[in-house]
Amino acid sequence: MKSLVPFRDINVHASTSHYAFTSPSSPSAQTLVVERPSGDIRLNDGALLGAKRVSSIAGILGMIKLRLDKYIIVITKAQPMGRLKGHMVYKIIATEFLSLRERPLHDSDEDTYLNLLKTLLKTGPMYFSYSLDITNSFQRQAATNPSLALWQRADDRFFWNKFIQSDLIDFATGATSGSSLRQHGHREPGADPFILPVMFGMMRITTTRIKSTPLTFVLITRRSRHRAGTRYLTRGMDEQGHVANFNETEQIVVLNDESRGLGGIGVEAGMQNGKVGGFEGQDMQVMSYVQTRGSVPVYWAEVNNLRYVPDLQIRGVETAAEAAKAHFDEQIRLYGDNYLVNLVNQTGREAKVKQAYEQMVRMLISSPNEASEANDMTDEKIRILESTQRSHEFDRLHYVYFDFHNETKGLRWHRAQLLLDQLKEGLIQGQYFRGVDMPGDSQGRLEVRNRQVAVVRTNCMDCLDRTNVVQTMLARWTLTRQLIDIGVLRPGESADDDQAFKILFRNVWADNADVVSRSYSGTGALKTDFTRTGERTRAGMVQDLNNSITRYVKNNFSDGPRQDAFDLFLGAFLPDSSSIGSSLVFVDRRPVLIQSIPYVLAASVLMVLISSLPRSSSGSAWWPLRLFAILWLAIGFWCFRFIYGHGVLYVNWPKLNTPRWANEGYQETMGAIRQDKIIGSFVARHERGASTARISHLEEGKKRIQ
Repeated sequence: MKSLVPFRDINVHASTSHYAFTSPSSPSAQTLVVERPSGDIRLNDGALLGAKRVSSIAGILGMIKLRLDKYIIVITKAQPMGRLKGHMVYKIIATEFLSLRERPLHDSDEDTYLNLLKTLLKTGPMYFSYSLDITNSFQRQAATNPSLALWQRADDRFFWNKFIQSDLIDFATGATSGSSLRQHGHREPGADPFILPVMFGMMRITTTRIKSTPLTFVLITRRSRHRAGTRYLTRGMDEQGHVANFNETEQIVVLNDESRGLGGIGVEAGMQNGKVGGFEGQDMQVMSYVQTRGSVPVYWAEVNNLRYVPDLQIRGVETAAEAAKAHFDEQIRLYGDNYLVNLVNQTGREAKVKQAYEQMVRMLISSPNEASEANDMTDEKIRILESTQRSHEFDRLHYVYFDFHNETKGLRWHRAQLLLDQLKEGLIQGQYFRGVDMPGDSQGRLEVRNRQVAVVRTNCMDCLDRTNVVQTMLARWTLTRQLIDIGVLRPGESADDDQAFKILFRNVWADNADVVSRSYSGTGALKTDFTRTGERTRAGMVQDLNNSITRYVKNNFSDGPRQDAFDLFLGAFLPDSSSIGSSLVFVDRRPVLIQSIPYVLAASVLMVLISSLPRSSSGSAWWPLRLFAILWLAIGFWCFRFIYGHGVLYVNWPKLNTPRWANEGYQETMGAIRQDKIIGSFVARHERGASTARISHLEEGKKRIQ
């Protein structure tokens, strides 16, 4: 019988002609062989002779073709994070790249590709389990076919290494011929145990108690691999309906989890329908609640230009209608009714995003009905937009706008309760998932007692800080409801009544906010002092200021390489080996004069500082020194003014898939510089006979959508 789950232990054997992967705990299993240097894959019955055992690994992350070579990425170290329903979950700690060439070739681009991938794998929180599908919520797991291999059950959105696993997947499914030793189209189930699905996001598994009731509290956030990227470089939605920074967060409570060494739940009064203390009170129970977040589903972008607030661009809403339909069609199919909570500001630049979102919802639903509430400060603290009938699927969209900043300003965070009051009816109708273990079921399936039939989809501009506060509030309310329903709490009690659990809950959700924020913006989340303590503090404000400054620096000067790493790992860019020896992808093609101005600015600052040092000198030397300082001060001022006024030239843009608006901004700025009276002629002479776009060649990157 073929294994449906990945091997827990794999030995790597290497020779000059191949790599061989075997599982010592499954001696009867076939050996996976990857030929060198071609990368052809085949299965061999029994071990291969002549290969030397190199090491033991935790799994194969995937295979990737770069400019000069192909590499097998293996997981060399994994950290156990805890057991979830008896299944151990691991975090990837270390990886290694196995070159298929016996003598690896090197050039600057190849080395840069490798460094990008290694940095991503080192910093990106990635998790896996050998026996549990952590890419799917418990509700979706209950609906999957347990006879399929683990990778076949994985949710395509959260199967983060699917692109680099595509060679193994194609081999296993017979989609490609692989080695000439086997026929095209022949299924190879022996390859299934070598395919390990990996999730990117956050995972926290904690054993705790509420009112002396032991339970396992779990929080999982799954980041979508579609339109993945960094804060200002991936906004809005693409033509396939994938939105930026889409995350699914599942809060899980496991009761009577014997795998964690927890006893049964002792409640005096018997309860029916599977509640604690009834005839199945000692059975393992799983309750989960899912929320989502994602960028506003229209075509919009924010263009970095070194200013603290980037330029906002929004294309016509009508042009995004088909993509929005694809997005919400998937959301409704997967989650049911969607409550679209929008937290952007209703004034200033964010108002355009709010208006575009509302216009899109009006286009999608039939018979739109709108209602709003005013307060002393604004005419619209809450706006509701939903259909008065159910004539088609998009009438399951319920738009709820909440003026978060105005309502909570002045540290009045309790005012967020107004949004919860507005959503309560939908939360009650939307339910949550609850399943009970089926004793004797060899596949560990759950008997479904309750299903979640709606989801709250929350967004702000970044889908980070304001979104975190609201999601934490909704999760707390739902957890209290769940515990009351099963009898752990009495009506009127709250999960926050248990002080120890209250602290645990707040810290887990604050940690989740930080993980999601670091993945997208490069820093921890803002406002986490409120999430951790329940109140806004001055220390938290200082930390927010520090994070905001760090975000500014990283978003302008560091996010380009991070975006390149995402695009490379996820297959949004395929290195072109046919251009070997020609142009290098990562070369800075800006005119040398443009490149040199920041260095001149730094030199001018240094010179001014040197000239201001105290010294004992005669009066005759005083004026030349001051003139020297004034000269460099003028040069520095001009350099700063030039850089700030032409900021698009100094943003560290992605080199692989440069955004369209970055190319347009570069061309427009260079056109203006050529007309400059001071340096225009120098720039024009430098560019003669050369490409006028520093980044136009980057458009040549091939794209692949899985």
